[in-house]
Amino acid sequence: MRWTEQLLLLSFLAVGVLRRATLGANVTHDHRALVIDGRRRVLISGSIHYPRSTPDMWADLIQKSKDGGLDVIETYVFWDLHEPVRNQYDFEGRNDLVKFIKLVGDAGLYAHLRIGPYVCAEWNYGGFPLWLHFIPGIKFRTDNEPFKAEMQRFTAKIVDLMKQEKLYASQGGPIILSQIENEYGNIDSAFGSAGKRYINWAASMAASLDTGVPWVMCNQADAPDPMINTCNGFYCDQFTPASANRPKMWTENWTGWFLLFGGAVPYRPVEDIAFAVARFFQRGGTFQNYYMYHGGTNFGRTTGGPFIATSYDYDAPIDEYGFPRQPKWGHLKDVHKAIKLCEQAMVATDPAISSLGSNLEASVYKTGSGLCAAFLANVGTQSDATVNFNGNSYQLPPWSVSILPDCKNVVLNTAKINSATTIPKFVRQSSSDTVDASGGFMSGWSWFNEPVGISSSNAVMKPGLLEQINTTADESDYLWYSLSTNIEVDEPFLKDGSHTVLHVESLGHALHAYINGKLAGSGKGNSNDAKVSIDVPITLIPGKNKIDLLSLTVGLQNYGAFFDEKGAGITGPVKLVGVNNGSTVDLSSQQWTYQTGLKGEELGLSNGGSSAWVSGATLPKEQPLIWYKTTFDAPSGTIPVALDFTGMGKGEAFVNGQSIGRYWPTYIAPSSGCTDSCNYKGSYSSNKCLKNCGKPSQQLYHVPRSWLKPSGNTLVLFEEMGGDPTQLSFATREIGSLCSHISESHPQHVETWRSSRKRGSRPGPVLSLECPLTDQVISSIEFASFGTPSGSCGSFSHGSCSSTQALSIVQKACVGSKSCRVDVSIDTFGDPCIGVTKSLAVEAACT
Repeated sequence: MRWTEQLLLLSFLAVGVLRRATLGANVTHDHRALVIDGRRRVLISGSIHYPRSTPDMWADLIQKSKDGGLDVIETYVFWDLHEPVRNQYDFEGRNDLVKFIKLVGDAGLYAHLRIGPYVCAEWNYGGFPLWLHFIPGIKFRTDNEPFKAEMQRFTAKIVDLMKQEKLYASQGGPIILSQIENEYGNIDSAFGSAGKRYINWAASMAASLDTGVPWVMCNQADAPDPMINTCNGFYCDQFTPASANRPKMWTENWTGWFLLFGGAVPYRPVEDIAFAVARFFQRGGTFQNYYMYHGGTNFGRTTGGPFIATSYDYDAPIDEYGFPRQPKWGHLKDVHKAIKLCEQAMVATDPAISSLGSNLEASVYKTGSGLCAAFLANVGTQSDATVNFNGNSYQLPPWSVSILPDCKNVVLNTAKINSATTIPKFVRQSSSDTVDASGGFMSGWSWFNEPVGISSSNAVMKPGLLEQINTTADESDYLWYSLSTNIEVDEPFLKDGSHTVLHVESLGHALHAYINGKLAGSGKGNSNDAKVSIDVPITLIPGKNKIDLLSLTVGLQNYGAFFDEKGAGITGPVKLVGVNNGSTVDLSSQQWTYQTGLKGEELGLSNGGSSAWVSGATLPKEQPLIWYKTTFDAPSGTIPVALDFTGMGKGEAFVNGQSIGRYWPTYIAPSSGCTDSCNYKGSYSSNKCLKNCGKPSQQLYHVPRSWLKPSGNTLVLFEEMGGDPTQLSFATREIGSLCSHISESHPQHVETWRSSRKRGSRPGPVLSLECPLTDQVISSIEFASFGTPSGSCGSFSHGSCSSTQALSIVQKACVGSKSCRVDVSIDTFGDPCIGVTKSLAVEAACT
């Protein structure tokens, strides 16, 4: 091509880009797919919630999502963050929705904006601001005029903001979809006919906002036009849209599950996720979203539940700290590439589905122009199956799908992982890494003893026991209930050495009982039953006795019909019970004094300021209701940082004034129900695959690098139950071993598919390794075996058959390089055992 022709071509392309940016894209849909500028699309999406990470992380997370094969980033919009006070808005910092969407567009990806504005999301109060609760006559998520007025006002606010910034695809921006409401179909029966009227109103209201892109309603089978009803769940291959003109879309493919304080850590095998994804596209799906692709962290008091933990890692393809989780990220990337190889055939026609035998199914996308793509599935869970398809024989492992972009050659089987595996590790920092000016690790502690009971002038007196959320408006986790009562010498509670029990019943979520300033007992609920009931042996004294009850919440309810009506706090009865003589005094209706929050919160101790801090030679330890403060230097480097809360009880932690969330390492997971390896074959559920039994539900807490200075950082803790802050330590989130295990029976790597077809060759499987960080190289090969190796990453062992050349060959190919590829074949390693299917297992270290 002559340079003049090149110049004309570049000018034409530039005009095209400018025209797109000026005029925008036309986004519609038909029964097969979303249609962008007249072209049906197969789209892979992933959820990243902007406030669950920090702005400095966003671009990297988005790029890693793109590198993983995503086309779309999906996020909720969090009403409580953006409008914490009615008509006062916040779109700064982690709440900068506009910046986040622009970064998605800058990366060349589309966006799906799930406005809701109810989000669920294991988020406090489902994302609703608490002030909404106090609007007279309001009822949430039903045909209620006060609620609809507020919902419409906020939804319109977000849409107008997106329009002002020209972020809808119709304006040249990245947003190709919006969502109104969220999983209402799960609960609409509880609202009766008013629920039906409400969902029709919501659809009409959203459509009237004229975004120029389609709207969806997930899990809403009766979603009215023009809404697209979509599926949420672990599997959506059997989902059918409610209308013949709507495409089959999956808005939430749950990549794992959320973590609860008091629960074990859930995980979901990648082979099962890959199977679910391939089955969805096999049976006519064209839009699929991972919930979550990056889960992140519930900073501050944003967790819902109650009892949702601070980590929202969700076993997602990108972990809480921003590292690709391998092999999940890599294997799903290969699945995406394999599906995209089929896209032209898939969008051109509907699948022809046929049975190949019991639990065996073929789906074929074939056009008159000769395009052909096929998916072969074995949905059985027990054994391999050999099937005949188009005159060829194919072996299908159980619970797997093979993808054939040309209806002939398998490019990928979902049960056979070509991607490398990494083992994450947390490296504890030694005191020499984090010494302060006084020469000690987190030395120079100061503290503030939180007063027991009423300490604020804003306390109120009311007869009877008040519900907590209505009293605090969720301004704090804490509410004091305080009562002074006189006990005469001759009363039954003091006569004849009678023992007394304080009986307290609460809607939850936890409470501490103090008698005459001393902690007498505590109780806590759990995720299945937040209610608390305690019977605490106490000792009363003649005359005035002071009873102080500290009630606390651990994230407000976020799901279910009428979830906003779920109360918290001590609703009684509160009784004194004489153990020996059976006498009872009900204190419930007496005049109680109430204080919202803590004295330390009123003083602003979380920022590290105030003259209230004290210090001395002896640091108080294992003491309830105490604030701690220290300074520290950040661990060197840029690797993500966590704070290990070993030795602490329960509370909240702040770094340079920013809350890293609630900590509760003393809430231990059950000792049973976990498995080191989970069989991916068969339907997944949230309690199928668990780890970390008998250990703290969460011990390590993410401290974003952007919150840290090289030195002089301030750490503040509010410790509620008692702990030893000198046991705290920082850890850096790093990668340990890098492994891969590839068999001769694996398909060729999906990366080689197009090039090998052009050459007319069909290469065999390849083992690939790549160090995860840009400045790393493979420094050593810890293990290499070609033959019949067994075990998993970190614990490989040689089998009865092993090539003597494997280690030296892999070392030569890999050591000193950032990445390497080794053919898995007897041509490379020789044949140590003729007639046996062999595999190559490698463990490497990167530095």
